[in-house]
Amino acid sequence: MYCSFALFADAANLSQEGKLNVLGVFDALHVGSVPAVHPRATLVVRLKASPDDAGTHALSFAWMSPSGEEIWSSNGEVEVHAPPPGTLEVDIPVIAALDLPITEGGVHLMRVELDGDVEAEVALHVHVGGTVAPLAVGGLVS
Repeated sequence: MYCSFALFADAANLSQEGKLNVLGVFDALHVGSVPAVHPRATLVVRLKASPDDAGTHALSFAWMSPSGEEIWSSNGEVEVHAPPPGTLEVDIPVIAALDLPITEGGVHLMRVELDGDVEAEVALHVHVGGTVAPLAVGGLVS
């Protein structure tokens, strides 16, 4: 089993057909001062499993400060069932709504571990204070 991708978004859900919908992907935010909390960020992780991965797997998240200290962590288990015959891989979407504590400016990391191995690290660039100027990209302002 492996992590196909991991990211922060404003929201995510699964459609009736099982499609993963992700809205507002971001990797940076601006806060007026620290400490702060970014409310209701959504961590989206897509795991891929093969028939050999059937069974229980440990999944954990660790929110790390720019100075490398663990701010919080959470862990649980993922039960993988054997896919239908002829299926090579199955998607296992993980959607977690989180309040992210911000301890300082700089790059915070969400570490995603699967069975004790780091599968992904999602960087969140945090800017503190000052004003936010619009970003000009190719003549467009976003």
